[in-house]
Amino acid sequence: MIPLLHDFEGETVLVFGGGRVGARKARRFAREARVVVVSPAFADVGFGDAELVRAAPGPGAVPEWVDRTNPALVVAATDVAAVNDAAERVASERGILCNRADEHGERDARSVVVPATVREDPVTVAVATGGRSPALSRYLREEIESEFSGVGEMAELTGALRTELQAAGVPPEQRRAAVRAVVRSSAVWKALDTGSANARQVAVDVIEDVTGETL
Repeated sequence: MIPLLHDFEGETVLVFGGGRVGARKARRFAREARVVVVSPAFADVGFGDAELVRAAPGPGAVPEWVDRTNPALVVAATDVAAVNDAAERVASERGILCNRADEHGERDARSVVVPATVREDPVTVAVATGGRSPALSRYLREEIESEFSGVGEMAELTGALRTELQAAGVPPEQRRAAVRAVVRSSAVWKALDTGSANARQVAVDVIEDVTGETL
């Protein structure tokens, strides 16, 4: 498998299944997409901003729900294999991505895995084990969260500095070296971690040491 990122802004995600797995999927996608969850019952957990539709579609009713909602992604998260089979089949026939929560390992081209993610905008880090060990995915996600606090701010800072260096006419190789130095500077990370207002100045000092350029 090769990991890809997909923008679901303005899209619809259709979830079959209102159990804890369906709820977790709904919460994840509701941060960005319109989410419709279809299930005869719903777990007593949060579903984010998802629209909950109380219905018990059999395999034959799945195409109607897909046509009605026109989703970019179908999530098959019921405890009825025949319904999950139908959701996967219909999604494939319609050229729609499908995430099947009850299967692991190899998948076809339109079947996707939803990884554990660490998100600190604009940075997203994804961890997947091919569905074999969700517990390991969660553990690695937690480790990344604790180890790389502040990556979003670092991305914003280095992005702005890169633009300034480019505008100043600094050659590409020097720009790359400057940004690498900032990213690897413990002083800059410390300034970001403490919320210091002079983080940019610390980064500029690092750049001056590397390139001799003054911003």
